[in-house]
Amino acid sequence: MGLAGGRPRFYVGLGLALASSAFIGGSFILKKKGLLRLCRRGRTRAGQGGHAYLQEWLWWAGLLCMGVGEAANFAAYAFAPATLVTPLGALSVLVSAVLSSTFLNEQLNVHGKIGCILSILGSTVMVIHAPQEEEVSSLESMAEKLKDPGFIVFAACVLVSTLLLIFVAGPRYGQSNVLVYVLVCSAIGSLSVSCVKGLGIALKELFSGKPVLKEPLGWVLLVCLVICISIQINYLNKALDIFNTSVVTPIYYVLFTTAVMMCSAILFKEWQHMVLDNIIGTISGFLTIVSGIFLLHAFRDMPFTPNLLPLFLQQGGTDLRASWRSADRHQSCQHQPLLPSEDKGSQSTEEEEEGEGV
Repeated sequence: MGLAGGRPRFYVGLGLALASSAFIGGSFILKKKGLLRLCRRGRTRAGQGGHAYLQEWLWWAGLLCMGVGEAANFAAYAFAPATLVTPLGALSVLVSAVLSSTFLNEQLNVHGKIGCILSILGSTVMVIHAPQEEEVSSLESMAEKLKDPGFIVFAACVLVSTLLLIFVAGPRYGQSNVLVYVLVCSAIGSLSVSCVKGLGIALKELFSGKPVLKEPLGWVLLVCLVICISIQINYLNKALDIFNTSVVTPIYYVLFTTAVMMCSAILFKEWQHMVLDNIIGTISGFLTIVSGIFLLHAFRDMPFTPNLLPLFLQQGGTDLRASWRSADRHQSCQHQPLLPSEDKGSQSTEEEEEGEGV
């Protein structure tokens, strides 16, 4: 993976990406704490359409942390390749899971810990094999890509599916199925990332002295970004208010990353020049992350006990514990007579007869 800006720029981008994951992961905890405080006060919950969280300072602190994290993530793309920055978003899931077990008393069992390790390994594989995007250096080239028929079809599908989720699936299944509101955030989030990339190009041209403020595309991207972020915040609050943080955060990461990968592949033709081993590596890394996220989600309330082990391991563990107890009660086998089993049986029979005679 080529690093055009040199090693110092690479480490700056890496540090920004890591800081972004820390701030974003912590923002979920602060928002959840604020929503829980409102619930204890008897205020109308966000999942029921209330907006009392706007008066809670903890929620605003969480929003500020998310804003700082997103800004750091935005800046990281200017210093490091996107193939490094995007997979590191999985670390926000780990930060949120660890902090939720500490500050929200949400249990992180052994399955969740294994899921965290798998997420880290999958992110590493994706960093090594992830595709490179086409070079887009001006708003004119960005406008040409936005006019591509494939991207137009993708954007139309995202908008139609989002409207169906909001107005059809939301009233029916929003309170019982975590996927409804998270899918809205993820689908709209893929478009917001495209807007961020376009605005990043506009800022580069602005700093280089080009009259970007006269270009209508930059303002259109800014308005679309504000709308997309507003929708994401609203429905992410609904999901966090109804469901467990350790459930919402990993599912949101998986769906959001999938949507962004699809959008980037269509808009920037990232997969067009990839060789077979990089394709396999990218898919394998992403599936490894999904497996880790599945462990975090599916077994979050299941305690890890010996009864969950296979039967042969349970039998082996039982024999081992029995041997330990026997060793504690009796002396060492070196000081005991080695009697055959038959003699032991006859000896016990004789003792029983003597007892009856007495």
